[in-house]
Amino acid sequence: MADYDLAIIGGGLNGVSLARDAAGRGLRVILLEQGDLGHAASSATSRLVHGDLAALERRSLLRVRRSLSERDIWLGIAPHLVRPIRFAIPAHANERPHWQLRTGLWFYDRLAARRRLPSATTLDVTHHPIGDALKRPIGTAFEYSDCVVDDCRLVVVTALDAAERGAAIRTGARCIRADRDRIWRLAIIDRGHRRIVTAGALANATGAWSVSTAETVLRQPPLRVTARQVNQIVVPKLFDVDAVYVFQNSDGRLIFAQPYAGDFTLIGTVAHGFNGDPAVVTMPAADVTYLCKAANRYFRSDIQPADVVKTVSGANMMVLHGHEGERLESVMNLQASRGKAPLLTLCGGDVTTARHRAEQAISGLARFFPMSPRWTAGAPLPGGDFDAERFEDVVDDSRERWRFLGEAEARRLVGAYGTRLVEILGAARSRAELGQAFGPQLTAAEVRYLMTKEWARFPEDVLWRRTKLGLSVSAADRDALAAFMAAATSAASPSVPRDGDGDSRPRAVELQSIGG
Repeated sequence: MADYDLAIIGGGLNGVSLARDAAGRGLRVILLEQGDLGHAASSATSRLVHGDLAALERRSLLRVRRSLSERDIWLGIAPHLVRPIRFAIPAHANERPHWQLRTGLWFYDRLAARRRLPSATTLDVTHHPIGDALKRPIGTAFEYSDCVVDDCRLVVVTALDAAERGAAIRTGARCIRADRDRIWRLAIIDRGHRRIVTAGALANATGAWSVSTAETVLRQPPLRVTARQVNQIVVPKLFDVDAVYVFQNSDGRLIFAQPYAGDFTLIGTVAHGFNGDPAVVTMPAADVTYLCKAANRYFRSDIQPADVVKTVSGANMMVLHGHEGERLESVMNLQASRGKAPLLTLCGGDVTTARHRAEQAISGLARFFPMSPRWTAGAPLPGGDFDAERFEDVVDDSRERWRFLGEAEARRLVGAYGTRLVEILGAARSRAELGQAFGPQLTAAEVRYLMTKEWARFPEDVLWRRTKLGLSVSAADRDALAAFMAAATSAASPSVPRDGDGDSRPRAVELQSIGG
């Protein structure tokens, strides 16, 4: 008997979604991630959970309807991570006519299975806060509802749910060889230790590494896919309203400008082909200039490349339909021949439909393993056990319970941890009780939680993925955080699990609780 029913290589959104779905159906699951969860393309998405207006323009109505249905599901199961927000499309005289935008948004609203978000409307921005940041003579904007998400936190919280349902999540674990027979036999380097794991089925969810993993690790013929790079920029805050601007650029692209990490604005995206090392995805200077110029068509503030404080880039494998620049699809392929263990490949796709993709993929394995029915659409992610309409109430309740929290900090913490915030703050009555501070918001209590529950190992894991505080933490605080985490890791002295040596049930989190 194999140690696990399903082994998953890759800890991005696709990989952890597979792990959550499979573990919840009763499968014994292990997930192997050579770096950190969501460290590649899954932390460089557009951060939108939406129906996709561009797909509506291509008349892909079924695709839009499915995405809007998934948007509603995310609001139900992850109300702390997925946040409704108003999107504003300023009407530019040289772009799509007013009637086309108005009609498109009318259809967009009606394609939603449930009308739980406010409908589209037309704004006179000369007398509305949306217009404060815009150039004149822009006088009209079309406003509609969609959602934004903290993409990498969604990855980590999904992995947490998988672990709590029995999946073994191994970060810092690299699969160097996989031999396929009636079961898979995987050779793994896990935190410097070589070990062997066996599994009844294997999933390749390595994103931009899918082709190289298939060729060098699995020794299987790779799928015919294309690599695509997505680029965005972060600049100082450009507007005060809580909204996302959607700009029509002169080349037909839609450019989004959204609030980011409190005091910043995220602008993107630019996508094009990629031919390089997925571990080192850098943004070309031409793309930085392009996004600055696109934003400058609309914003009063003049944005120059020198104003960019951070670039956000990632690459993934997708199937390209039609000509360059047309729609991109995820890859889902199940190989199952007689006498050979199943091989599932899943890569690409957007954040919005990740849950649905995983559900379909795991359902494809039902003929190989007994499993319970589909379940992920109705089960809240950790911390998300409250109604989306009550988000502000949860923030207010948190400030009432922990009176030392300011509004912005409480909103960030609830938006990251939801009702699990109590596991971080506990019975603390003052900020001093949370331990050492690393900047204005990050405390030792939060770092300890991230290390013991969410697989954080290095400062980058905390500052850029599990929180977005990297832009507000000084170099001295970053050094102090690194020293604290190194000392905590040394004190914990986690042991390397030996799956298959008797107890084949997957373990969840390996780090012990850290004191101090």
